[in-house]
Order: sequence, then structure tokens, then C-alpha cells
Amino acid sequence: MAKPEEPPKADGAKNAKKKGDLDVEPGLLAEEELSEEDQKLKDDLELMVTRVGDADKGVQKLAIDSLGNEIRTATSSMTSVPKPLKFLRPHYETLRAALEGMAPGAPNREALADVVSVLAMTSSEEGSRETLKYKLQGEVADVAKWGHEYIRHLAGEIGEEYEERRGADRPVDDLMALVDQIVPYDMTHNAEPEAVDLLLEVERIPLLEEHADDKNYARTCLYLLGCHSYLPEPDDATVLRTAFNIYSKVGKHSDALRMALKLGSRELAEQAFAATAGDTFHQKQLAYILGRHGLALNLEDGPAAVADDDLREQLAQIMSNTKLSDQYLSLARDLDIMEAKTPEDVYKMHLVEGRAPAGPAVDSARANLASTFVNAFVNAGFGQDKLVTATSEDEQVHWIFKNKDHGKMSATASLGTVLLWDVEGGLPQIDRFLYSTDNQVVAGALLAVGIVNCGVLDEVDPALALLSDYVSKDDPQTRIGAILGLGIAYAGREKEEVAELLLPLVMDTDLSVEVSSIAALSLALVFQGTANGDAVEAVLQALMLRGESDLTQPGGRLMCLALGLLFLHRQGAVDATLEVAKTLDERVSRFLQVILDVCAYAGTGDVLKVQQLLAICGEHIEAEEGTAWKTLHQSVAVLGLGLLAMSEELGGQMSHRALEHLLQYGEPAVRRAVPLALALLNVSSPDMSVMDTLSRLSHDTDTDVAMNAVLALGLIGAGTNNARLAGILRNLSSYYYKEPTLLFLVRVAQGLVHMGKGLLTLNPYHSDNTLLNGTALAGILAVLLAGGLDMKATLAGKQHYLLYCLTPAMKPRMLMTVDEAGQMLPCPVRVGTAVDTVAQAGRPKTITGFQTHTTPVLLSVGERAELGTEKYIPASSTLEGVVILRENPDYVEMHE
Repeated sequence: MAKPEEPPKADGAKNAKKKGDLDVEPGLLAEEELSEEDQKLKDDLELMVTRVGDADKGVQKLAIDSLGNEIRTATSSMTSVPKPLKFLRPHYETLRAALEGMAPGAPNREALADVVSVLAMTSSEEGSRETLKYKLQGEVADVAKWGHEYIRHLAGEIGEEYEERRGADRPVDDLMALVDQIVPYDMTHNAEPEAVDLLLEVERIPLLEEHADDKNYARTCLYLLGCHSYLPEPDDATVLRTAFNIYSKVGKHSDALRMALKLGSRELAEQAFAATAGDTFHQKQLAYILGRHGLALNLEDGPAAVADDDLREQLAQIMSNTKLSDQYLSLARDLDIMEAKTPEDVYKMHLVEGRAPAGPAVDSARANLASTFVNAFVNAGFGQDKLVTATSEDEQVHWIFKNKDHGKMSATASLGTVLLWDVEGGLPQIDRFLYSTDNQVVAGALLAVGIVNCGVLDEVDPALALLSDYVSKDDPQTRIGAILGLGIAYAGREKEEVAELLLPLVMDTDLSVEVSSIAALSLALVFQGTANGDAVEAVLQALMLRGESDLTQPGGRLMCLALGLLFLHRQGAVDATLEVAKTLDERVSRFLQVILDVCAYAGTGDVLKVQQLLAICGEHIEAEEGTAWKTLHQSVAVLGLGLLAMSEELGGQMSHRALEHLLQYGEPAVRRAVPLALALLNVSSPDMSVMDTLSRLSHDTDTDVAMNAVLALGLIGAGTNNARLAGILRNLSSYYYKEPTLLFLVRVAQGLVHMGKGLLTLNPYHSDNTLLNGTALAGILAVLLAGGLDMKATLAGKQHYLLYCLTPAMKPRMLMTVDEAGQMLPCPVRVGTAVDTVAQAGRPKTITGFQTHTTPVLLSVGERAELGTEKYIPASSTLEGVVILRENPDYVEMHE
């Protein structure tokens, strides 16, 4: 009996609803007089809602199908709700009640559930997830027919539901069935970022690989890379791994290789290289990228083996950077700056108004030492200068001997910087100083040998052959030269022979702490980021066995830094060593813990770590005269803020803001490190506001802050020839004319700004800011930490040779296009400021404010280049460093 009475009940409910409707929304109806069409649509929809409650299944089916059809076919402007959804809003409860009233499995139930699910988008309460609830009761097969907005809504609810079920350990298979529907739809409808977001929420990122093709891979991988900076461990690696697989699938080997390098995985790099077998065009390009990143693959045997002998030799040459010197010089010739510069050309003293340094205040040995560094940096890599390589006989005294004691070492070593990368031409010129009777000169010559070989691999390993005998000499200075030379020559090369030489020196407690700490630093440069067990053990042992007096010297701190560099970028791998660090002498324990932490998470932008560091910076520690070590870890924490956030723009801006606060409210130890953190965030990138902040700090009453700010000014402008910065430094040179230490640092900064006459950069990031070169970062950190924490004792004292640790970071900031044979191939390119195009619709421009130049061209930090012609096809999607071009077979010349 109950059955026939059902329709009137529904009808009654509907009429009640209608009356209620008029009560609730008289304003709406009075305001919008509905047009005839709309009125008809409204009446039709209401009729259909009535029919849904009909006892006749046929009538019911027709009504549900018509409702669905109306909703699907309704088109509306982007900003307003489609009309059927608007008119059906008051009837949502009615339809829902009708659905709940049907027995599970009843005919038409699934179709009605679908309709209710779509209506729930606009009608259900926030957070009730009814769209998903009813979709799961409806037909799972066709999500796509309800359109894009519905799918977005559904994906959002799936994410929330998944989170909840995972927390309660409930199965999620039904959700996955929906995900399998949604992802292919998103991937084929230009909604790749939404597909990635959904898969990140449900932890199924590898699913992307099967749906990526040559149409959507670019946007997908760009978005994956964009997400990478904001994901916690292990997800960040999964994302890169997926991008690697997608790039490999669509044959973009240069991009796949970049992902492998970003993951720091040698085997994936070999896999990407092996995938190009038989394609010399791409193989050589990958070799250039590997050379720039400083990773040499084994081409003899293993997965990346190359069968053809000639080709293998060519690839090995490219990968080991033997041609780097020639390419750099051809760039210089092209820009017409081969003429050697003297330090006076850099100081431009005639432009300085007022007090020129004169009289007894000038320390001539100090001034000569400063000129040595300026000369080394300005003529870096040019192979000729007017001080150390000048061969004129009429000069009675060679420049090297115009320096005092320890100055001679740096002066001789500067020869290495001038001859940078030119192993064959450089070693003979350095050789004669190895036979000098003056130990300082020999030490400098040994360091020069290491510097010349920096970043260049040679089959005969000249650096190892020349330096290994001197490592065990009695004279400490000679030893230091040889040890640091080895560290710089093999930076990032993980060479076992070097470890065999240096490990005993690190652990030998009879040696002075200076020699041992330089050995530890060199070891760390060679094995940076590898967490090499022997090296870690040796440094930890040294820190345990050394006495208190040793540990509080700069040498003790260098050892701590060395341990940190071994874990550079290794994240969780550092945990065990951190536990050991807690057991060490209190004088280094906190300091070492913070160093390990910041190095391990360098460039990850890890938010939790940043919060810990800010907490450390905020501590107030009472330190008397003799216990300055108590606050040292705070300085490292500040540096860590810069180190963690340097990988992406957003974090960088937030760090700048945090550093600004620390300047205003921080303790002295915290303030001292702020300029260094600013330098790390803006290496070779002279940003106006940062420049002003540092310029202000360089006049600070606390001389430590002022010294660090001057060094930082040099680093942010390194190799940019920035005129405004050069002006600031010139004014500082007249301001500090009575302070030899500060004047020395101002000079060094001037040298850095004009480094390589503006052709070099120290920026550790390359390949469009995606890849971090750990060796470069390690070198910069060695200078910042050694100098920044104890400037007077190290860089401005007797350990000024540590400045040469910047060598591994010096790289030409060029874009050079060559043909497959490696000959220069001039070609028009557009160079402009890079624009972030992640997840933007359409095909947005990737650069703005560009100018067209002919290669070779210089790229500053934050600039990007693209080819200005379709005549050539590049082998790499990122135009940076050396790029190989081949002619485009489909190109037709247009005659204007």
C-alpha cells in the first residue's frame, strides 16, 4: 500500500519547498524577472525533480537522464553558476532524500547518485565531501563527462578523504579507481599541474609516467621541478625521479641528465648518458653538462662505456674540461678584453675624492698583498698579467719577492689563478718556483699547481704526481701549500689516492692544528657531499683527540666545517654523526651540530630547520672575554638561514626579511654573520637593496660586522663589473685609508667584483638555477666561515691563502654555441631576465626585456637565453655554457 503513495509525498515535499522558496527568496525573484526561456527551464527542471520520485522506473530513468543532460549541456560564463545548477539548488535536499530512499542496487540509483554528486558541488555544506560520497555510489566509469570544474572539485575532496583514511588505516582502493580516471583526463586537457597535485596528495606520483607524452611532458616536468623545493624528504626525490623517467621516455636526454645530477645520482647520470648511445650530437652535449657540473663518468667500461676510440677520447676531453681554457680565451678575444689589467686599473684611485692613502698609515707589504689578490682575480684564466707572469728582465725584483714572508706564498699561488685551467701551458711557468730556496715560495708554487688543475681532469694527473711528495715535508708551510693544492685540484672528484695521502695528516695530533685542519678541509673539498666513511671518521677522531686550546683556534673550526662539507646536501644521512657531535668537548659541540645541520640541508629550503635556526639566533647567551666560543654557533645558524634558502626565490625573500630583523634585534655574534648570509643568498648577483644594506653595514661601529660586510660586497658582485658596486668600494677605500686590515679587504672585494674582467661568476647554481654545484658551494663556504668567524686571524691575518678556495666556484658565465666538431658557431640569441612560467596557461614567454646578441654572450644571474633563429636546433633545452647546434633540415630562409 505504501508504494503508490510515494509520488504524492514527494510532490507534497516539492510544493512545500516551492512555497518555502517564495518565502525565502522573494527579493531574488522580484529583482530578476526571469525571461521566458529561463522560466520554462525552471518549470521543466521542477517537473523532472517531481518525476524522479515517480514509481514507474521508465519515467524515473527519463527524468534522471534529462536532468543530467540539462546540467551537462548548460554553458555559462566563467564567473556565474550554470542556470540548471542555480535552479536546482532548492531541490538538492529533495533529490538527496529520493536517493537515500532507494534501495542499494535499485535501477537508476547510480545515475541519480551522479546527478546528486554534481549538484553537491554548489549545494552541499563546506567540508561535507558529498560530491565524492555520492560519486562513489554512482557510476565510477565516466568522470570526464561532467566537465573540468567538477573534476577539480572531486580531486580536492579525494585528497582530503585520502588523508583521513590513511590516518585511520582504512582501504583507499575506491578512491584510486577515481584517481585512475581523473589523471588521464587532466593530462590530456592541459591541466597537468592539477594531475600532479592530486597524485602528490595520494602519494602516487610515478603514475604520471604512463600518461606523459611529447605534448604535455614540458609543463608536467616544470611543475614537478617547481614542487620539488617545497616537499619533505623522500617525496622530493620521488618527484625528481619521476621527472627523470618522463624526460627519458620522451627522449629529452639533456633534461633527464639534469634531473639525475639534481638527485646526485651517478647511476642515473650513466643511464641518461647510455640512452644517447650512437647519437654523437646529444652525447657531446651531455658531456659538456657533466663537465660543467664536475662529474666525470667512466667511458671505458660500465653502463656509460663508449666503444668507438676516437669518440671516447673526444667525449673524455669535453667531460674533463681540457678545452675550457681555449673556449674562455676565445670568448675574451671575441669581447676584445685580452689586454692584461693592473691593480691600479681596478682601484681607479684618480676617481677617489679627498684622502688618498698616503704617508706612514699605509702598510706597503699589506698593500702589495692586496694587489696580488686583485691581480689574480682580475686576470683569472687569461694566462697573462703584468705582475707575476711578466717576463721583462729589466725589473730587478720579481713581484713575488716584493711581498713579506707569508705574503710570498699567496703571491706565487696567484700565478695559478692567472693560468687557471691551462694545464699544459701553465705548469712549465710555475715549475721554476718549485726549486726556490724560500719555503714560502715553494708552498705558493705547490698551491698554484693545484689551482691550475682545478676543474680540469688530465690523464697523467700532474697535480697528484707533483704534490704527493711535498705532503710529508717537514716545513709546515710547504705542507699546507701541497695539501690545499690537492684539495683544490681534485675538488669534487672523490679521488681515493688523495684520501690516502691526507687521512693520516688529519688524524696526526703531533702536527700543528693549522696543517691538520687544512688537510681536513682539502679532504672535504675532494669528497664534498659523499659522506665518505673514512673521511668522516678521521675528522671526528681528530676533533676528539685535540685539546681545548686547539679546538678554539680557527683550525678547530675549519675541521668542523670540513665535517659539515662531507655531508653537504645529504639531508638525513647526517643523523648518526650529529649524535656523535653531541658527545664532543663543549667548546665545539654546539658549533659542530649547527654546522652539520645547515650543510646537510643546504639548498633544500626545509622550513622546520629554518625555524630551529631562528630559535638559535634568538637565544641570549652571556659570554665573557674568554668564552667567546659560547656564541659561535649562533653565527653559523645565521649563515644557515642563507644556505637553506638559496635554492629558490620565495625562500630567499623570506630569509632577507628574517635577516633584516636579526640586524635590528640580534646579539653581536648574530649581527656579525648577517652580511655573510646575505652574500650567500646573492652570490654574483648584485641586487640593489642588498647592496645598500651591505654598504650601510660596511660603516658599522663593530669592526667585525664591517669586515664581513666588505667581503660580502665582493661576493655579491663577483665577476659582474657592477659600476655602482665599484663606486661603493672606491669610497670605502678612502674611508678606511688608515685601517690596513679593512683597506686590504676592500681591495680584495674590488678584485672580486672585476673577477676575470667580468667573464666569471661564483654562483654555485647553474643550468637555469636548477643544479647546485656542491664543489663551488663548498669553496664559498670555506671562505665565508673561515673568514667570517675570525677574519683577523684568517683572511686578514696569515691564512689569506684560504681565499683561493674560491677557485672551484669560478666558472665562465658564458653561452657559447659550437657545431658538432666543437668549432665556434656564431648565432643570434635573445638574452633577457628569466620569467617563472611554472603552471601558467598557454605558452608564456620565458624571458622578458630581452636584447638580441650574437654568441658568445655573457649571462648574469637570473638571466636566460633562447635562440633567436630557427636555422639551428640546440642539443640542450637550457642554453648555458657550451651548447651544440645542428642545422634545422626544415628551415627555409625568408627573404625580406
